[in-house]
Amino acid sequence: MNTPSFDVDLVVVGAGPAGVAAALMAASLQLRTVVVEPGRVGGALHRIGAVENVAGGWSTGVQLADALVADLARLGEAGRCTVVRNRAAAVRGHDDRAEVVLEDDTVLSAAAVVVATGVETLTPQGVAWVTAPEGFVAPPLWRAAPQDLVGRTYVLGGDRPLGTWLRTHPTSTKTLHVLHPAADDYKLAEVAGDERVRLVPVAHIAVTRPAFGSEWMLEVKDRAGGSTTYAAATVLGNLGNRPASLPGLVSGQDGYCAPELQHPRIRIAGDLRSAQFQRIATAQGSGAEAVLANYYAQPRA
Repeated sequence: MNTPSFDVDLVVVGAGPAGVAAALMAASLQLRTVVVEPGRVGGALHRIGAVENVAGGWSTGVQLADALVADLARLGEAGRCTVVRNRAAAVRGHDDRAEVVLEDDTVLSAAAVVVATGVETLTPQGVAWVTAPEGFVAPPLWRAAPQDLVGRTYVLGGDRPLGTWLRTHPTSTKTLHVLHPAADDYKLAEVAGDERVRLVPVAHIAVTRPAFGSEWMLEVKDRAGGSTTYAAATVLGNLGNRPASLPGLVSGQDGYCAPELQHPRIRIAGDLRSAQFQRIATAQGSGAEAVLANYYAQPRA
């Protein structure tokens, strides 16, 4: 039997916490590695203003993102990893190799691929429980400073950046009225006792703006079938994410790509695995574990 020839031993798609952890583990195992990343190293870390549950003494996501940039630079200088500034368009698993197809149709082949593309931010137009006019934009909560919150402020969705925002701005006295569907209930335990938060369980929201007036009108249908209309000077988005999957991956009903569903040469790491594991620390661990699992699964001479 001929030994297959690969461009590299491992291709990592995505340079967030999971992808960089995978590259570091691969380097420690002497694997030739390529990291494919079209954007900023660290990805969503740049949106996180406060980090409390990650070992190492980091205080913000930006600090950790800068450290990941330094990690990849160090690996590159040592000749252990190459970063390709391109976008992955698809992945393919074969009996003897795995492939990543780039946006420019270049094909990278490897013994295995680790996909760590994470998640993308949802918009009001992308969720079933919100009806909004074309062109309506709810600026993301994580970008807002307390001084930006003018008048009565409503937040659409109870995703976890809410807790991060409150920790980032501990002295803010602004009240956030959080309109959230049942799917977000389990995420809100960490902020339920914060006096700056008013949780409003909803079944549906219709967003409109009167012909004359600067405030948005939010017609809220509660879970018991009743309706209330609120006037909002500021409306922010905190709707959560959707998995940033690639053609060639197997998705579950929720759109996430569970590792056990994939081709044996394609490993999934980070937030793409499940909505319940969207944490920096678990992403890093899964990136390293994906590389080790593949390493020990391959026949050794």
